[in-house]
Amino acid sequence: MAHPKSMTKHITVTGDLGSGKSSICSKLAEKYGASRLSTGGVQRELAAKLGITTLELNRMADVDPTIDQQIDGVFKTLEDREDMLIVDSRMAWHFMPHSFKLCMTCDPVIAAQRIWEHQRAGEGYANAEECLIGITARKDSEHQRFFRTYGVRLGDQSNYDLVVDTTHRSKDETAEIVFAAYEASLKA
Repeated sequence: MAHPKSMTKHITVTGDLGSGKSSICSKLAEKYGASRLSTGGVQRELAAKLGITTLELNRMADVDPTIDQQIDGVFKTLEDREDMLIVDSRMAWHFMPHSFKLCMTCDPVIAAQRIWEHQRAGEGYANAEECLIGITARKDSEHQRFFRTYGVRLGDQSNYDLVVDTTHRSKDETAEIVFAAYEASLKA
């Protein structure tokens, strides 16, 4: 279903690794006929190009600000676009303050199992336990770096319009919660 012309409020999606951000972005893009952008994809491509893992890329970004500038810079210019965007990015909510800001959370053990089962390119974990260690380190790295670089705390739930814990929710249950909250925000 394409969205009506009046429905141009972009949706930015952030949250825990393995919380289902990619799945919800797909569902949102399909429901509203929106374009979809993802920094995760950009990050994995850049890591692959450099021949390193995404965690190694995050560690490089801790000391090389040009990496975040490459990845995050594009989102600073998107808010004025008229076509509806679904943006999967740790920082898009900050760069697009008038968007509907969704944060998805998940128990780290469940998230690691999800990631391990999907074996995403560039992640290269030997097992779910190694995945848990990797995603925890990546989350810590990003939280510290984004506070240092942008002065924001990703874990501060007051930054977002909606926070959904997906630990014990199906993709469809999560989507229904998000659709309802987004549509209610358009009427506010």
